[in-house]
Amino acid sequence: MNRRQCVRAISDTESESDQETMKCLSCLEDYRSRDAGTCKECYDEANETEEELKREIEDLKAKVAFLRFWSPLDHLHSRSNAPCFTDIVLIATGDGPEGYSVPLPAHKAVLVSRSPVFKAMLENEMEESRSGTIKISDVSFDALRTFVNYLYTAEACLDEQMAYELLVLAEKYEVKHLKAHCEKFLISKLNWDNSILNYTFSHRHNGKHMIDAALAVIIENMDKLTKREEYMELVETDPRLVVEIFEAYMSKQVNTAASKDSCVE
Repeated sequence: MNRRQCVRAISDTESESDQETMKCLSCLEDYRSRDAGTCKECYDEANETEEELKREIEDLKAKVAFLRFWSPLDHLHSRSNAPCFTDIVLIATGDGPEGYSVPLPAHKAVLVSRSPVFKAMLENEMEESRSGTIKISDVSFDALRTFVNYLYTAEACLDEQMAYELLVLAEKYEVKHLKAHCEKFLISKLNWDNSILNYTFSHRHNGKHMIDAALAVIIENMDKLTKREEYMELVETDPRLVVEIFEAYMSKQVNTAASKDSCVE
């Protein structure tokens, strides 16, 4: 083969390589192999979709910022004398000397819009509506302040103790968004040491997701369960929950055995 023929052969090989096609993972259409990844149409469409999603996210952030209420509690920590136009106060009667703590100002309209319980309380001319004061027992001042602030901002700085207290308030006043937020936080802190406590707590306050998560941890440590002091207390105070634990454990054992038998077949 002379030099001219060799060059032509190489050129023909390159030409054939250029014509090789691959299948796009997005639209499953054929495209030339040198356009690695996806075809140009799908690539451009993906970029357009990404930009559109970014615009939608920014739009939603702007709407949230516009709709976000400022909290009247900010005035408790500022030197501003500007009026906050509040028309009701909440008091935690479980704190302070003789059960009294600092009144927390709020707006009836906000309480009514955030909680069906507050709505029923304030729309039906109950004592709280007439007096302009809502007294809440068995709650700390800090927890109530955080609770009221959440009703305005949907934000709360949590530690485990605060999450427990807020979940109780959220359950009592049917603030579902806050309850879900606290459940998610407590589940993230779940471990063997606090699993029985969280299991009983979540049963008392209807924390379905937390019940399932705590039960899963307990079942994984059944060999150590009966040695725990919390377990012995549970046997005395609520044997129904003990039965539920063992039923869930036995159900898991049966399902595991059935799965193994199925694999053998």
